[in-house]
Amino acid sequence: MDFRVGDKVVYPNQGVGVVEQISNRNLTGRPETFYLLKLHSNGLRVMVPMTNVTHVGLRRVARGREVGTVLDYLYKAEIGPQADWKGRFKLNSEKMRSGSLQQVAEVFKALLMLSQEKPLSFREKKMLDRAWQLLVDEISVARDTTREMIETEMLKIFSKSNLKLPLPS
Repeated sequence: MDFRVGDKVVYPNQGVGVVEQISNRNLTGRPETFYLLKLHSNGLRVMVPMTNVTHVGLRRVARGREVGTVLDYLYKAEIGPQADWKGRFKLNSEKMRSGSLQQVAEVFKALLMLSQEKPLSFREKKMLDRAWQLLVDEISVARDTTREMIETEMLKIFSKSNLKLPLPS
C-alpha cells in the first residue's frame, strides 16, 4: 500500500498518525524507503520501512461506512461466552495487534461487558482503556471532529444499552 506525505494512517495498537516524510535511508547496509509517521496520541515519530507496511498492518484511517458499522456493532451486538482469562487475553491481544477498527471494537465491547459482571484484571483494564483510546482517536479523525464529540456520542450509545462505561484513566 502506498501512502503520501499528509496521509492519515493507523499504526496497529499505537493509533492514528500522519505520514510526515518519505525518505530513503541506508540503515541495514542497503538503501530502503521509509515512511516517517507522527502519532497523534503521544507525538512519537515512527519509521516504517515501505517493505514492512503489510507486515505491521499499517493502513488508512477507516471511512464513514466502516465507522458506522463499528458504532452499530458497539450498540447492538451481543457477545458470546468468554474464554478463561489466559485464552481471552491472548485472543484480545491478537485482535488489538491486528489494527482492525472492528476487532478493536470487539475487544472493547467484550471487556466492557465482562467488567459489568466482575472486576477486570489489571492487564485487561489497561487493554480496555487502550481499546477506548484507539476507537475514539480513529473515529474522531475519520469523522473530522474532536475526541470530545466522539466520546460524548459513544457514551450515549452505551447509556442506551444500559452498559456502564468505566472511564479510562
